[in-house]
Amino acid sequence: MDNPQPDPYDLLGVGIGPFNLSLAALADRADGLRTLFCEARPEFRWHPGMLVDGARMQVPFLADLVTLVDPTNPWSFLNYLRDQQRLFPFYFAERFQLPRREYDHYCRWAAERLPNCRFATEVTALHWDAAERLYRAETAAGPLHARAVVLGVGTGPVSPEAFAGLAGHPMVRHSADYLQQRPALAAARDITVIGSGQSGAEVFLDLLRTRGDDGTRLRWLTRSRAIAPMEYSKLGLEHFTPDYTRYFHGLPADTRDRLVPAQWQLHKAASAETLAAVHDHLYERTVGCPLDADPVEIVPGTAVTDAQAGPCGGLELRCRHTDSGVQHLVRTDAVVLATGYRAVRPALLDPIAALIDWDDQGRYRVDADHRVATRPGLTGALYVQNAELHTHGVGAPDLGLGAHRAAVILNAVAGRPVHQLPTRTAWTSFAPPTAALLPRPQEENRAAAIR
Repeated sequence: MDNPQPDPYDLLGVGIGPFNLSLAALADRADGLRTLFCEARPEFRWHPGMLVDGARMQVPFLADLVTLVDPTNPWSFLNYLRDQQRLFPFYFAERFQLPRREYDHYCRWAAERLPNCRFATEVTALHWDAAERLYRAETAAGPLHARAVVLGVGTGPVSPEAFAGLAGHPMVRHSADYLQQRPALAAARDITVIGSGQSGAEVFLDLLRTRGDDGTRLRWLTRSRAIAPMEYSKLGLEHFTPDYTRYFHGLPADTRDRLVPAQWQLHKAASAETLAAVHDHLYERTVGCPLDADPVEIVPGTAVTDAQAGPCGGLELRCRHTDSGVQHLVRTDAVVLATGYRAVRPALLDPIAALIDWDDQGRYRVDADHRVATRPGLTGALYVQNAELHTHGVGAPDLGLGAHRAAVILNAVAGRPVHQLPTRTAWTSFAPPTAALLPRPQEENRAAAIR
């Protein structure tokens, strides 16, 4: 007699990064919901290549897995501290931003204990069974069935087109692998960091600290016209609230596409603290010697247009200064590409790709509940996390909105308010007022004519 299939999951999560881990933590206390989250890796790791000494989070510790939705949840950071017997040390440290290493350890603490998280379980393909109205996820251990699926597979490193010919070169590495590849930089006497976001600033600072006294020339290039700090004013941060997310989602698609790159200083710049640490280090290392004797270059407003292996070894970068148009050649031994990340479409979606309603740029169309638009033949809910920058704005990759987005998805899956969410979260009103709109110009002219 055949063994009956187990009941399908109400929600199957694919990938366990911070965002799906947040959803798993909030779902752990949701009565009546059967959930499972699968990850191909054997354990939780969060940007292991960037856990450099001294690197800190850019969000407060309250942006943990659950607190901004449910402060009483046992998977909060404060409960982690209690479990680790670190509450008093944390209290006396008076730190609002955590070390990156501690955030990674906190997430691993939760991932190892949550009963609905399963590691070393790769979902290789996702099918839709129209007759059963269920997803079938293929794994090495056998299929898993679910009524709804949430993709939390993360983003992939982006390398500039100019470096396409150097793919796989041992001395050209993305910052995502920086710590693992740092030993390979030992023989380099000239190192170039490209990109002025937080990763670029942290890599450059780490190189200053570890290679600053051995005569190595360190260079920091960026297309941005300035090494500018991230917007961190209290009202500026209201762009990372559910209020702004709702406003952004309601804008026309072409307006959204124009806004995101213009808002780079909200989400792609470096923290003022990290930039200050760079300056402090440069200041102290040049005591007693002229600045022009220091083998350090910081060059903003410069784009790399082509990169090749040099004829005599090393690397040659052809650069163009944005303001002047002047082109020049940079010779260097190694390059660290701190050039960011981009959402990728996982291959597991191939069996149902024709059933997804992609936009004209091949991206997900995502509604306010983070559900992907699908064709009529696919009726099961498919959600995404951190793949909706183009529909939900700069808060999509921000950890501060992770718990709220997870709660929105969980409420939608449950069909009831598992978690009560605030109706207003910002002082700023991003949309124009609707109660007393000014008349349009033609209406003003018509009124003048009547008078």
